[in-house]
Amino acid sequence: MSLFKARDWWSTAVGNKEEFDQGCLCVANVDNSSSGQDKIIVGSYMGFLRIYNPHPAKPGDPVQAEELLLETQLREPILQVEVGKFVSGTELLHLAVLHCKKLCVYAISGTLGNTEHGNQYQLKLMYEHNLQRTACNMTYGPFGGIKGRDLICIQSMDGMLMLFEQESYSFGRFLPGFLLPGPLTYSSRTDSFITVSSCRQVESYKYQVLAFATDASRQETEQQKLGSGKRLVVDWVLNIGEQALDICVVSFNQTVSSVFVLGERNFFCLKDNGQIRFMKKLDSSPSCFLPYCSVSEGTINTLIGNHNSMLHVYQDVTLKWATQLPHIPVAVRVGNFQDLNGVIVALSDSGCLQCSYLGTDPSLFQAPKVEARAINYEEYDAEMNKLQKIIKESTKTKGVWGMERKKEELALSVVVLHALDSVSKAVDSEVKAEVVPSVTVKITLESRLTPLKTKLSVCVQPPLALTHDKFILELGTAKSKTVVLAGFLKGNCPPADLEGSALASYSTPTDLNPEGIPRVVQCKFRFPLKLVCFPAQPSKTGTQKLTIDTNKPSVSLFTLFPDFDQTDDDQPNAIGFQLLAGSKITLLASKTSQRYRIQSEQFEDIWLIAKELVLRLEQYFRKKNYKDFACTFSDPIPLQEYFEIIDHHFELRLNAGKYEQLLSERAIQFRAIERRLLARFKDKTPAPLQHLDTLLEGTYRQVIALADAAEENQANMFQAFTKLKSATQLVILLISLWQKLSADQVAILEATFLPLTQDTQELGWEECVDASVSHLLKTCLSKSSKEHALNLANQLSIPRDTNRLKKHITLLYDRLAKGGHMSLDTDSQQLTMLPGGCATILESDMEERPASQDSTVMFTNHRHLIQQKTEPDLPQDELQEAEKP
Repeated sequence: MSLFKARDWWSTAVGNKEEFDQGCLCVANVDNSSSGQDKIIVGSYMGFLRIYNPHPAKPGDPVQAEELLLETQLREPILQVEVGKFVSGTELLHLAVLHCKKLCVYAISGTLGNTEHGNQYQLKLMYEHNLQRTACNMTYGPFGGIKGRDLICIQSMDGMLMLFEQESYSFGRFLPGFLLPGPLTYSSRTDSFITVSSCRQVESYKYQVLAFATDASRQETEQQKLGSGKRLVVDWVLNIGEQALDICVVSFNQTVSSVFVLGERNFFCLKDNGQIRFMKKLDSSPSCFLPYCSVSEGTINTLIGNHNSMLHVYQDVTLKWATQLPHIPVAVRVGNFQDLNGVIVALSDSGCLQCSYLGTDPSLFQAPKVEARAINYEEYDAEMNKLQKIIKESTKTKGVWGMERKKEELALSVVVLHALDSVSKAVDSEVKAEVVPSVTVKITLESRLTPLKTKLSVCVQPPLALTHDKFILELGTAKSKTVVLAGFLKGNCPPADLEGSALASYSTPTDLNPEGIPRVVQCKFRFPLKLVCFPAQPSKTGTQKLTIDTNKPSVSLFTLFPDFDQTDDDQPNAIGFQLLAGSKITLLASKTSQRYRIQSEQFEDIWLIAKELVLRLEQYFRKKNYKDFACTFSDPIPLQEYFEIIDHHFELRLNAGKYEQLLSERAIQFRAIERRLLARFKDKTPAPLQHLDTLLEGTYRQVIALADAAEENQANMFQAFTKLKSATQLVILLISLWQKLSADQVAILEATFLPLTQDTQELGWEECVDASVSHLLKTCLSKSSKEHALNLANQLSIPRDTNRLKKHITLLYDRLAKGGHMSLDTDSQQLTMLPGGCATILESDMEERPASQDSTVMFTNHRHLIQQKTEPDLPQDELQEAEKP
């Protein structure tokens, strides 16, 4: 659109650091000159009033001093300026200026000058009205069909329409259901006021209805009181579904008129009875508009300015022209200057005033002819081969994003001190302990090539917390910076994970992209176990016990856990851990066998010690150069204890939904009682409250009690979800030790059972895990190709209970016990890789295949057929039971 720029005819900068809006611009023959030329009236929020008469010798000439007819500073901000027949006894045009608390009407008169300074213009106050309420905007017109003069209607910030019959105040009416003021205009054909309410509705009120109505809800002052009348009733209403920026009425003739409404995304053309004539969806956010009659009969042109500094000209809904402006217009008008009709006058919020016209300037440049030459295909082929070789080598050695270069540009390292802080840095901790320990974390960033602006984010999983987690660093060339922070236990429950991650993001500029290509460097770290527990005396009792077997002799526990060594302890093969926000865990090492036992009162609390034990055993034997060390678990997986934790978490989720429903019901009841009380208080004839105040107080107490209970349940649900994650990771660890799963298979289990980092009411852990487990059972752990064709539900919702989930987890455990293999690779999901015992998950009776059907239809490979015949199937009753909700 570079050709279609607004042709600058005359422009100037109004004021210095002043603000303007859509009501601050008016174009009219305000001085009633015989030539009939329009003048530009501009008012600002700083209280300056200026009148311009542009008459450049040629388009684009600089502004002359005599073009500014008048400049004066009023005492108050100017909200709106309008020109009309506002003075009684004459039909001359006068200027109405709206302030926050005042309406002033001025006469503009000019005196011929005797010197080269030109004519002199004066501003004479005809009358003013002091307003009792803060004004928002105004409109004018021949209210009631009066001839030869204009009346003024002002809308206040609290929804009152104040009507002035020139020098005298007429009456005031409050709009029903008012919340915030909207744009206001007057339709002379229907004699009605049209506005857009905060309910996003276009509303029309007849002038006669306003005149004979009384406000039953508010008392008027002695100055503004009227006699008895009727309640104010709206003439018609149209819901446009968005807030309105401006509204305007345009008449074809005396019999037809249209109401134009500019919304946030559309502009509407309505008939004078409220029916939609047409509407147009806008491509960008509009800032102002001006409808005016078109030269084509029956159509209307509309100028629409937007926030892309564009001015579009529409004929009805058809875009006829688009032009570029040098600023974003907040007000646009059309005027006649120096016998030049249809000049577009645009004003920006900072005071850029421009008079322009539409058109294009022809380009006189002609491109020279290109000399034709023969194409050397061999040279092009050689160059193409050379470039393809460079691209292939680059992607082969460095990858798409150049991993080696990225490592060279920024180095990120994290060091967690082994010793706890001598003075704890924990703040706002909920742990009920005398001292909550903290540990220092040092993060070092080094820029090795170019200066970098780096954003560093450090993340840990709640209930762990950090003293600082966001940093913005300026790194020079070959410079390094180190940030120091502290980690501690904030929530009153054991964490599900001691790991954290540091993430550094930066941009590296290139020749093609000077702003830089975004890159990320990540480094993970792990907090010490001492941060969440401290040494304690071993306990001989424990309801939850787990035994981990190894293939190497037992190691002294104080060798594995030197940071928990108690010199006065007489039990070298037993060590106790007391969690800061949990139970006591006892770790026992067998003297004769190669076993370690972990026991505690809470199943989920065992996770941290079990994980730490496995990690330290692997680290110990790795240092001894034992490459065949392995941990195993031979006991049954404790699914019953795991299911109890799932049920507790699900019960809290159900309670959260009940609390939300009860809160909604009590809030509706509270608002209904408020409306009843408000109606009683507004009634002119006092009536007894009939214990409504007692009901209001009781309902308020119920709302507060329910809110407190919901908040407490939310805190309990967070703790339950943390415990559920700990128990889930413990079950995954036991299954991996039991089945000797690879790292990829463990990653599949973690993605299946830990899909969410936080639990919400809309998307919870139960439905996500149920969908993930069902997907595994129907893909890599399925028995027949029939299960591959089954589709899961597209929408996840909270289940009625956890029976289906628990049966699916049990079925997953059984299939792993019978040799099932997990893999996301499509080639490894073939049926030949599944040993016997895997049963079909039936979703409905429609999916069952008759027993008499030939099995060769399903399997074309004889190996599959033989395996299918020899595999023992689970009973049909068990299959159907596994899929019951």
